[in-house]
Amino acid sequence: MANIGFISLGCAKNQVDCERMMYRVQEAGHQVCAGIEGCDMVVINTCGFIDSAKSEAIDYILMTAGLKEQGRVGKILVTGCLSQRYQAQIMQELPEVDGVLGTGSYADVVSAIDRLLADEPVSLFGSIDAPELETGRIVTTPEHYAFIKIAEGCDNRCAYCVIPSLRGKFRSRQMDDVLYEARLLASSGVKELIVVAQDTSRYGTDFPEHQRLLPELLRQMCQIEELEWIRIHYLYPDEIDDALIDVIASEPKIVKYLDIPIQHCNSKILKLMNRRGDGQYLRQLFAKLRQRIPGLVLRTSVITGLPGEGEAEFEELCLFLKEMKLERVGAFPFSPEEGTPAAEMEHPDLETAQSRAAMVETIQSRIMDEYNEAMIGQTLQVLVDGYDEEFGQYFGRTYADSPDIDGRVWIASEEDLSEGSFLRVCIDGLVEGDLSGYVVEEDV
Repeated sequence: MANIGFISLGCAKNQVDCERMMYRVQEAGHQVCAGIEGCDMVVINTCGFIDSAKSEAIDYILMTAGLKEQGRVGKILVTGCLSQRYQAQIMQELPEVDGVLGTGSYADVVSAIDRLLADEPVSLFGSIDAPELETGRIVTTPEHYAFIKIAEGCDNRCAYCVIPSLRGKFRSRQMDDVLYEARLLASSGVKELIVVAQDTSRYGTDFPEHQRLLPELLRQMCQIEELEWIRIHYLYPDEIDDALIDVIASEPKIVKYLDIPIQHCNSKILKLMNRRGDGQYLRQLFAKLRQRIPGLVLRTSVITGLPGEGEAEFEELCLFLKEMKLERVGAFPFSPEEGTPAAEMEHPDLETAQSRAAMVETIQSRIMDEYNEAMIGQTLQVLVDGYDEEFGQYFGRTYADSPDIDGRVWIASEEDLSEGSFLRVCIDGLVEGDLSGYVVEEDV
C-alpha cells in the first residue's frame, strides 16, 4: 500500500471534503501521512472560487511539482474546485499533474489513486448534482472543534459567483446522518461544532416538504451532551425567519455569533447581483437580530467594486457599516469571474476596488477597536486553543471569535492549561488588536 499526502486549500467546506477523502484512502489500506515529503502521491484539494484562490492553488501545485522533479514526492492528483472549473486545461498547462478529480468524484479518490499508481491516466468528473455519499472523516482540526457540513451546492445564482457551476444544485444531507456525525464528533472530544454549507439557512428546503429545517436540526444538536458550543456560519439574509431566531436566542449552546454574508447594502447593486432583499431589509434584519438576541456578534463579508458601484454607492456602504457597527467584517475587491453575468458588466477597475476594500478595512478596524476596548474589565468565557511558542503564552477564543477567522485572547497563566478547556478570563488589555487577560477560575 502507498503513502498518501494531502494538501487542503480554501474554505471549511473544502476541508471537510478533504477529510472525507482521507478517510476513504485510509479505509482502503493506504497510509495517510502528516506531511507530503516522501509520499508516493500527493492529493491537492483546491479552491477555484476567485483569482486569489486560483493563484494559491497553482502555487501549491507548482511547489509540489518541484518536489516531484527532485524525487521527493511521487505522483500528483488535483481535486476540488480548480479541477472542476478547468477540466481540460489543468493537465495540458500543468503537465506535472498526473490526474484530476472533479467535485462530483470525491468518492472515487481511492480508485483514482490505484489507477495512478498503476500508471493509468485519471480524469474523472461525476455529476455535481448527485446526492453526497455518506462516509467517515479524519478530522484535521484540533480535537476540541470541528466543522460539520450540512449541505452541498447552491441555488442562489448570485451574478458574480461560480459556485453553482462548480458544486451543483443545493442538496441537504439527511438530518439523521448529520446528527449521527455530530454525535460521533462529540464523543471523540469535539466541544465546539461549527455548522457550514454554502447557505446553511436553506437547509431542508430541497426536501419534498420544502421546509426550513435548520431550527429543528440545531435544537437536536443542542441535546448532544458533550457539545458546549454550536456556531453557525453562512446564513443567507432573507432565509432568517422567526423560528431560527427563536432557537438561536433560546438555546444556551448556540453561541451568539452569526456569519451573514451581505456583499453590499445598496439596493440597486443587490438587485443587479441577483441578491434577494435590499438595504432597508438588511437594516431591519440586523436591528431585529440585535433586539432578539442579546450580546449578538455579527460577521459579514462585503465586495467592493461590484458592477454599479460608483462613489455614491460606495459611500452608502461605508455609512451602512458605520451605522450598523458589525463586529466582524471581511472586505474583498470584486473579482470578475469568467462565465458569470457580473464579469460582463461594467465595473470599477481593480485598483479602485482594492483601495475601497482598504477603506472598508480602516472603518472596520475602528469599530473592532471600540468593541475590544469595551471588553476590558470584563470576565469572559474562553476556549483554550493552544500555546504559542514564539509569544510564550496560551491563547484561546471567546464566543465572538471563530477559529482562523477572528481574533485571539492571550491568556496569562503560571500553570499549564489544557487545550480544549473552558476558562473564565478577566480581560485587562490589548495586544496588537487581540484581547489579553488572566485566568480567574475554570468553568464548572
